[in-house]
Amino acid sequence: MTTKLLISCPDQAGIVSAVTNFIAENHGNILDSQQHSLATEEDPSAPFFMRLEIDDTKINISIKNLESKFQELAESFSMNFKFSSKKKRMAILVSKYDHCLYDILLKKKYGDLELELPIIISNHSDLKDVAEHFGVEFKHCPIEQERYDSKQEAKLAQEKAILDTLKPLNIDLVVLARYMQILTGSFIEHYEHRIINVHHSFLPSFKGANPYKQAYDKGVKIIGATAHYATEDLDMGPIICQDVCPVNYKDSASDYISKGRDVEKLVFAKAIKAHLEDKIIIYKGRTIVFN
Repeated sequence: MTTKLLISCPDQAGIVSAVTNFIAENHGNILDSQQHSLATEEDPSAPFFMRLEIDDTKINISIKNLESKFQELAESFSMNFKFSSKKKRMAILVSKYDHCLYDILLKKKYGDLELELPIIISNHSDLKDVAEHFGVEFKHCPIEQERYDSKQEAKLAQEKAILDTLKPLNIDLVVLARYMQILTGSFIEHYEHRIINVHHSFLPSFKGANPYKQAYDKGVKIIGATAHYATEDLDMGPIICQDVCPVNYKDSASDYISKGRDVEKLVFAKAIKAHLEDKIIIYKGRTIVFN
């Protein structure tokens, strides 16, 4: 088995040596090590970031105890750190568009994404058959506006139903596979930096609704997609992955959508994989994504 270790701290001499010696002293074997510093001559103590992948088969203590032992070293370098070894449990929120959902389910089936997927939740029932085909429980959580005095009350009730579903499942990551609803800040707080959204434009261009139409109306020459962590500010969360494809004057608005879907699937899967494999550190609203 492997354990991942993510570290961020002010840059200074001796960090790599101290960390690797600690791993060796506890009988771990480093399989991969990556590090990056933002230090400059003007700011030599700017942040340093590090990711280790460790063969833990000969480590004879639990990850919790390993974290406790590492704490003293971490304090000496003012480190933020995280050990991770277990397969993450993920939930999918989706509406009616199925292309990103199918792509995730197929990548899980073929082992390209290693995760546990106990639930798919939707505000519509259209994709129930897809979930059942892949052997995943499907939960329909509609926004029942007719039962409440306002749309906001109905939305909050629906989000509570989703949260009540997720809580006993010990979900590590929520992904929005073209979930066509804006999550409230109170929902996002429960999974801060653990909700990944895919937006069908190359952010920060064309935020909000109908980005393909916006792009078509502007006559752009490339369209793109962006996978990012969801925050209360719509389409403004830390960006994890982006890509683009060319379009030209012969393409219709529907061509933009068709071409864009392929890009959406690509960046969404890459972002999910990076999170599942603990390759992301968030710093000042941006992401450091290790290879």
